[in-house]
Formats: sequence, structure tokens, C-alpha cells
Amino acid sequence: MDGNARWAEQRGLPVLEGHRQGAQALKRTVRHAVDLDLRELTVYAFSTENWTRPRAEVDGLMALFTDLIESETPELDEEGVRMRFVGRRDGVSEELRDRMGWAEDRTEGNERMTLFVAFNYGGRAEILDAARRFHGGDEEAFRRCLYAPEMTDPDLLIRTSGERRLSNYLLWQCAYSELVFSEALWPEFDRDELAAALDEYAVRERRFGAR
Repeated sequence: MDGNARWAEQRGLPVLEGHRQGAQALKRTVRHAVDLDLRELTVYAFSTENWTRPRAEVDGLMALFTDLIESETPELDEEGVRMRFVGRRDGVSEELRDRMGWAEDRTEGNERMTLFVAFNYGGRAEILDAARRFHGGDEEAFRRCLYAPEMTDPDLLIRTSGERRLSNYLLWQCAYSELVFSEALWPEFDRDELAAALDEYAVRERRFGAR
């Protein structure tokens, strides 16, 4: 979900206003994904590298994220969405860790869609953490050491704001994912953008390394 800061800068607004609008885009996208009968949706909310941003921006993001979990979890629960947070929890405030655990516990039994939220997440960090727990075996044994071993390898990865890079996201899981790049800044991402990405994916032929 990229482009919040640029969206705000283009309008002469504070960066945190861009993040607030990005939160609204996330709420819309989750609802659209449910309506479109997607089984899993994973969103990159905060990376292990994002801590290097200005302190005021990071503090604002933490407060926004805490409020968003508090306000949205009950409705997501009613809609049958299961929530899972993936990433390192050390370095995250106790209040936010509590809210994350509360949301996971409340929605644990839901089966309509799983929403994975990558928070304090880095693909290399995940692989390193998994390697520390790995005691040998095949790929499936290694997968069981990842943050969310039940996560299906994504069929499609959508990157917004015209950027064309993975940015340390789901490096293990996205080995064979199809990539779609949207020019829309994240606060502008809507149902039409999501549908267009799914339509582009639908016409691709996936070979997984075969001919």
C-alpha cells in the first residue's frame, strides 16, 4: 500500500493525513475483497525499515493503527473475516500488542476470508527468524517455521503508486506470484483498481517454472 505521503504532499496536507486516507482505502479494499469472494488478503501495513521514518510520523502511525484495530475488528468479525498479524512483535508497544492479540482472538473462528496484516514485517527478517527455528527437512518443514505457515502463497501481488519493486515483502511466499503494478496512489485505490488487477491476473498463464 504505497503512495500515502505523495498523495498528501500533492495536496499540501500533512503526511499523517495521507496515512489517514490510506486507512480509509484499506477499509474499502477489505470490504471489496470480501464482496469478491477472495479467500485471503495480505496487506503490508508497516515494515521493519519504517521505524527509520521521522518520530512524529511513526508515533502517528502507531496511534492510527491502534485506533483502526479497535474500530474495525467488530465489523470484520460480523462479516466473517479472520485477522492475523504477521511480523515481529518486539519493539511494538504493549497497548498495540494487546489490541492485535484481541483482534486475533475475537476473529479466530471466522472462515469467510483471512486478512493477514504484515506489521513490523520484513521478508528477510521472516526468513532469518524461520531459519533460527528450523531443524532440518524440506520446504514444507521450513514453511512451518514462517510467521503464518497457514498462509497460501499469494497468486497475485499488487503494488500501488507506480513503484516496481518488492520492498522486502513476502520474499519466500511470492516466489511465483503474478505481479501487477498500479499507478494509483494508495488513498485513490478503489474497487475498479482491484477489479482491473484481478482481470489482468485472470488472463495470465501461470507455469511455475515449467513450459
